[in-house]
Amino acid sequence: MAQHLETLACHQVDKIGFLAQAQLGLFIDGQTSAPATASYFAVIDPATGLEIAQVADAQASDVERAIASARQAFESDAWSGMRPASRERLLINLAQLIEKYADELAAISTLESGKLLTVSKAIDVDSAAEYVRYMAGWATKIEGSTLDLSIGFPPGVAYSGFTRREAVGVVAVIVPWNFSLAITLWKLAPALACGCTVVLKPAEETPLTALRLAELVIEAGFPAGVFNVLTSRGSAVGEALTSHPGIDKISFTGSTQVGKLIARSAAENLSRLTLELGGKSPMIVLEDMEPERAAQGAAMSIFFNQGQVCTAASRLFVQRKNIDQVVQQLSKIANGMKLGSGFDPKSQMGPLISKPHMQRVMAHINEAKRAGAEMTAGGESELSTGYFVRPTVFINTTPDMRINREEVFGPVVTVTPFDDVDEAIHLANDSEFGLAASIWTHDLHQAHRFIPRIKAGMVWVNTHNMLDNNLPLGGVKQSGFGRDLGRSAIEQFTELKSVCIAY
Repeated sequence: MAQHLETLACHQVDKIGFLAQAQLGLFIDGQTSAPATASYFAVIDPATGLEIAQVADAQASDVERAIASARQAFESDAWSGMRPASRERLLINLAQLIEKYADELAAISTLESGKLLTVSKAIDVDSAAEYVRYMAGWATKIEGSTLDLSIGFPPGVAYSGFTRREAVGVVAVIVPWNFSLAITLWKLAPALACGCTVVLKPAEETPLTALRLAELVIEAGFPAGVFNVLTSRGSAVGEALTSHPGIDKISFTGSTQVGKLIARSAAENLSRLTLELGGKSPMIVLEDMEPERAAQGAAMSIFFNQGQVCTAASRLFVQRKNIDQVVQQLSKIANGMKLGSGFDPKSQMGPLISKPHMQRVMAHINEAKRAGAEMTAGGESELSTGYFVRPTVFINTTPDMRINREEVFGPVVTVTPFDDVDEAIHLANDSEFGLAASIWTHDLHQAHRFIPRIKAGMVWVNTHNMLDNNLPLGGVKQSGFGRDLGRSAIEQFTELKSVCIAY
C-alpha cells in the first residue's frame, strides 16, 4: 500500500478515491464481491514499476456466479422487457457519467497502462463516450425486413414473412490492455443497446478502468447483473468463460494465438464469436507523396501509443525514388522523441505495458540485428524505473525475417523499397495478417486501383489509425472475423429470426 500511495503522489492523482481502497473486488450482480479464494494480485504502473492496487483474482466458481447473474438479468422483465427507448436513455446516462468523470478515468487509464494522458483522455474517454452516445441511438433503430413470399401450398393459403433481430443473450467480452476502456465500450455499448448482458474479463495489466466503469453502469441506472467484471491473472478464467455453455456469444480483441484458442473453445458450444486479432499492417508510400509528410505519417502510424496498436503500420514500403529521404527523416523523428511518464506533458512516448512485454520487444529487435537488419534509430531500452523502449527503425530487412512476419506490438518499423505498383501490392499482401493498410499518394486514381487489391479489413488513404464510430473495424485472414463499430456491431450482438405467417 505504501508503494501505491507513493505512485499516486508522484503522479498527482492522489484524489482518485476509487484507488484509495486497499483491495478491489470483482463486480458481480451490481456490487463489489470478494473472490472465492480471497486471492488478490498487484497492478503495476509501467512507468515506475510500482504497485498501484491489489485486485481480486477470480476463480472458476466466480465465473459461475457472474454468468448466473448475467443470465438472470437477461431473462428478467426488468431488462428483457425494457423498451428500446429506455435502453437508449440508460446508455446516454452512461455517456454523461463517463464525461463527468473524464479526468479520473483518464488518470486511471494512464496510471495502469502508461499511455500519454492526452491519449487516455482523447481515445479511452472522450471518443469512447461519443461511441456510447452513438450506440444509444441504435437501441431504437434495430430493424428487420418485410418479405414477399412465394409459397404455393396448400392451394388458397397466402403467406407473409418478415425478419427481426433479437439480442443474442449472455456475452463474454475479453479485451486487451492497450485501449482497455475504449475497447470495452466498443463491445459493451452495442451489446447493451441490443438488450444483451455482459461478463467482462479485462486484461490483468489494466483492470482498474473496467472496475470503475462497472460502478458507473450501476450509477447510470442499469439493472444489477447486466454488466459483470471478472479480474484475474493468467488464462484460467478466460478459458472457463469461453468454454461455458451459459455463454451465447464471445467478443474478443487480442492476439491471434489467443484468438485461435478461444475459437476452439467456442466451437464446443457453438457460441457466436467475434475475433479482432493481430496485425502486421503495411503503409505504402508512392513516389508522388512528399518524403517529409510520409515520414511524419509513418511516425504517427507506428509510434503512436508506443506501437501498441493492433493496426500499427509496422511495415513501411516506400517507392525507391524517395526511400533515402523518408528513412532519414523518420529516423530523425524517432531519435528526437522524448520518453517519459504519461503524466509528463513533455513526454512524446510512454512505457510499454510490462517488463515481460518490454523483453519480448527487445528480443525481436536483437534478433533482427543478428539476422542482418540495419538499424537507423532506436534499438535499446531506456530509463531504469519503467519499461521503455526507444522508437526503432530498420532497413535492409528481408520478407522472411521474423521482424517482418510477426506482430512485435512495440515501436518498431521496417522500411522496404519497391519499384512498381505490383511489387508494392505483393509485399503488402505477403503476410498471414490482414487487419489494416494505408496508401499514401496524391493520385486518387492510383489509390482506387490499390484498394480492392489490398487484403485487409481496413484501408486508409493518406492517413492511418483513424477510426470513426460509423466505420466498421475488423480483419481478414488471421486478423480475425466479425466487426466492431458502426452498424455492423449491432449485427454482432443480435440473432436474425425469420417469421412466416399463413392466412
